[in-house]
Amino acid sequence: MDNHSQVNKEGNKRSVTFRSVLIGLILLPINAYWVVCMELIRYSSHPTTISLFFNCIFILVILTLVNVVILRLAPRYALCQGELLLIYSMLGIGTAMCGHDMLQVLVPMLAAPAYLSNSSNHWHTLFKGVFPHWLTLTNYGAARDFFIGQSTLYTAAHLKAWAVPAITWCLFLFVLLFVLQCMNVVLRKQWTDNEHLNYPLVRLPLNITSQAPGGQGGTPLNRNKLFWVGFILAASIDIINSLNYYYPSIPPILTPGNGASFWQIAQFFPNKPWNAIGWTAVSFYPFLIGLGMLMPMDFLFSLWFFYLFWKLEAVFVVANAWDADPQMPYASYQAFGAYMLWCFSSIWLAKGYLKQVILRALGKPSKVDDQDEPLRYRTALLGIAAGMVLLTGFSMVLGLSWWMAVLFFIIYLAIALAITRMRAEMGTPIHELALGPDALMPELLGTQMQNHQALGGYTMLFWFNRSYRCQPMPIQLEAFKMAEITGAGNSKPNEMRRWFWALLLAGIVGAACGIWAILDLTYQFGAYAKASPVAMTAYSTEPWNRLSGWLQSPKPPNGTAAMAVVVGLLFAAFLQAMRVRFLWWPFNPLAYAVSTGFEINLIWMPMFIAWITKFMLLRYGGNRLYRASLPFFFGLILGQFIEGSLLNIWGVATGIPTYQFFQ
Repeated sequence: MDNHSQVNKEGNKRSVTFRSVLIGLILLPINAYWVVCMELIRYSSHPTTISLFFNCIFILVILTLVNVVILRLAPRYALCQGELLLIYSMLGIGTAMCGHDMLQVLVPMLAAPAYLSNSSNHWHTLFKGVFPHWLTLTNYGAARDFFIGQSTLYTAAHLKAWAVPAITWCLFLFVLLFVLQCMNVVLRKQWTDNEHLNYPLVRLPLNITSQAPGGQGGTPLNRNKLFWVGFILAASIDIINSLNYYYPSIPPILTPGNGASFWQIAQFFPNKPWNAIGWTAVSFYPFLIGLGMLMPMDFLFSLWFFYLFWKLEAVFVVANAWDADPQMPYASYQAFGAYMLWCFSSIWLAKGYLKQVILRALGKPSKVDDQDEPLRYRTALLGIAAGMVLLTGFSMVLGLSWWMAVLFFIIYLAIALAITRMRAEMGTPIHELALGPDALMPELLGTQMQNHQALGGYTMLFWFNRSYRCQPMPIQLEAFKMAEITGAGNSKPNEMRRWFWALLLAGIVGAACGIWAILDLTYQFGAYAKASPVAMTAYSTEPWNRLSGWLQSPKPPNGTAAMAVVVGLLFAAFLQAMRVRFLWWPFNPLAYAVSTGFEINLIWMPMFIAWITKFMLLRYGGNRLYRASLPFFFGLILGQFIEGSLLNIWGVATGIPTYQFFQ
């Protein structure tokens, strides 16, 4: 391609070029296959459970290294920084699509009713007429081969059985991603230009690609000695632990050995009430310490503090014999209330800006300009409205009434907005909320008061609400931030609009690639055979067992759950009010929200270490020493990511089990 065709009228290299989009599209199926191999088939390392996907960082590093060689040998063909970051962002969206809490849940869930229905669970009669069966797998043979394996996807019967559900759910995802991107268009300028949020998670990709033409982000990491110290330290630890996995006589470093990367301490608390702490891990992950150094001090402190707070709350419940209700202390519901507080406060802070956006959309005089936005505000608002109509209509086909469907997606979008804001401001490494509208609405409204079709509709929408570890909306916003930094917002024609459509294309192609990778691998190895039995059992049976319980044992509205939501919202509001009023206040309401769930067990200790380290750096060296030390912590991240990725790729290629640097 001629070099001049890559340059816009202002002399800046374009990032959305034919070659960058093509490279991204070529890498999407390769990336999807790798992620599914890691997370489902081998159950070794889990990139989509942490905000910064290590598979995307690894591919970005490889592309950057290749690009450095091209830059020296044939400069005119080298990719600019914007092109590299576009590819990275496309891979991020694609990874989210095939991640733990998206298609990895959907595909086995769709196959379960046809194969797992039996005389014991009575699913074949219980679920009759409850949901549209044409949206699931109805061919018993295709479902059996999916779970047993030793077969292939590429037969006429299998392809035909999956065609309608796969295409329908891909189109559903396309509409959902479009609505999320339109929301980002509306909020982007407020969060980026007006509130000047930090976007901590874009710093590493910017630093990795800073050596490319048009590079932003500071001195290239490979020229900093501290970076190499951190890189070698983290990589060496994992190499030694990997050797211990194969040769137990080699002592592990900061792990219990034998392939485990954390200590389990619940065994030391066998008696009531202290055994209520449940599964509790003590871990040492250098990459998480590196990520923690990018986060605000109060957030770092609050992450580990509220983790211990929730553990003590569980102990207090058992000590007072309140655990007759198995959901006590309703931690997920309290966390949901805190998420809603964050959503409401974000909208409240932006109320003046949003008024100007609406005026601009109506063609009236406004203080905001949408010339450099990915879409005109009018188009974005109409896109949200049209998308909501389509999502509501589809949900009505599933069995929900119109008002239930609208409420369902309002709750979903509120959670997505809160997660996006918290990542843009705090760079939180996790945002796992194990409570979505599919579970919240039946609990608060009661299953007695709802017809069976509505309960079936909630079940069909379970898969993207099981948890929110790979929520795509913050990935989209971070992509727009990187586009702006590399000059896309100032180009003519508007390069940001090209980013919008490239990301949307990556979403739909990534979804198709994710379904293909899951089906291809499970038909080979079997969902219940060589694939992870823990994940597949949960993903395939969890929503249907829940639906069976709803149908056979209907319950009234749960007032305790509603009270827990209110308590969580009010407590988070108190924390936020104190945080705004007093500069010394150390408790962050976001940490209160994200410190429930599973992943916090693995990250609380690294966050504690990062908090102490950052405190010491700022206390005795000031901001100057802290900034000078950041390359070392970037080295910790990349040392684990690159060594772990290479080891994992070797394991996938050879079929040999490997050490998991993050479990």
